[in-house]
Amino acid sequence: MKRAVAAVAVVALGTAVGIAVQRANEIRDVHGSTTVEFTPTTATAAPARSALPWPMFGRVPARTATASGIRPPFRRIWVAGGRSLIEFPPVAAYGRLFYADGAGRVYAISAATGARAWRYDAHRGSAASPAVGPYGHGTVYAAFLNRFPAHGKNAHDGAVVALAAGTGRMRWIAHVGASETSPLLLHGRLYVGGWDGVVYGLDAQTGRRIWTYATHGPVKGGLASGRGVVYAGSYDGHLYALDAATGRLVWRASGQPTFFHHGTFYATPAVAYGRVYVGSTDGRMYSFGAHSGRLRWSHRTSGYVYGSAAVWNRLVLVGSYDHHLYAFDAATGDVRWRFDAGGPISGSATVIGGVVSFATLTGRTFALDARTGRLLWSRPGGKYAPAVSDGIRVYLVGDAAVSGFRRAR
Repeated sequence: MKRAVAAVAVVALGTAVGIAVQRANEIRDVHGSTTVEFTPTTATAAPARSALPWPMFGRVPARTATASGIRPPFRRIWVAGGRSLIEFPPVAAYGRLFYADGAGRVYAISAATGARAWRYDAHRGSAASPAVGPYGHGTVYAAFLNRFPAHGKNAHDGAVVALAAGTGRMRWIAHVGASETSPLLLHGRLYVGGWDGVVYGLDAQTGRRIWTYATHGPVKGGLASGRGVVYAGSYDGHLYALDAATGRLVWRASGQPTFFHHGTFYATPAVAYGRVYVGSTDGRMYSFGAHSGRLRWSHRTSGYVYGSAAVWNRLVLVGSYDHHLYAFDAATGDVRWRFDAGGPISGSATVIGGVVSFATLTGRTFALDARTGRLLWSRPGGKYAPAVSDGIRVYLVGDAAVSGFRRAR
């Protein structure tokens, strides 16, 4: 009898815990305000003929990933490829595309033809877009993970390398924590994070370390910036706002707690309208006040939010592992539309000429009307962040290949 009562008690306790976990994971969404810490300015678009039309991941330091450009229908004009996965998209500058593959090779290819100009082999792991700046008639900055064959084993064995954009010759190397953050270039300084939990501020001309700030978990996503502040997400469950000049902590925020812990931040933040937008592994998209760090809205999806958001026309466009691309209202967090892509979305979205592009882990790339979510086209290939543009052509990443497209006549 006692055993039966005990068994019933255990079952009841398990049921209660299960209900508590379910309720904790269904924490209410926070609805945002159109007036509190929200500035309804128009997001900037890339100049059509700039020498640096897409110089870093997300195109600008705010990482909004939007630009003016051509719209579909497209015609493919060239394909350049290799043998290793290209997880992050290229950057465009000086008539070339620059990208890194999973084998630690950085490529420079012609934007017009796809012909290779040079290749640099770091003999390290790589999982980030490079950045390009004007120093020395063009410099490419690339962040790397551990040296081969010890890839993935040492959180402190990373590097940032500066290469001449014209020749690929190394200008300097800075040793940092193993890094998969796409470098942020701003006012002569370079900012990256590391698996060692440290955010690094480096001199872009010399690689000299200017400041560091230690979080309590790996910093894997890219950093974003706005109004002299650098924003970094950490696997310790916090989003950090750091003074870009000194590395001093301005504020620290976290997502809504689940039953056991906070989610972690892998996605690169995006900064717009006086807000910071960032997804979390807890399945939520968050909006924090850029000045205060206070939670302004949150919205739950049904899967991880690893990819970074594109911010355009007061919409926050981001994918989830629940197979949907969401268009959130930038002020309130309300869902304006969502699109079922039929597969998990791990990579980031970009908006070019009012068209949002993204890919699924099932290997398909989509282009939607960013205003309405209407499907414009889809094609096989691609898994992560697929599209950038220089205002003349659109460039798509598919597994180990990069393709150049012009508008079909």
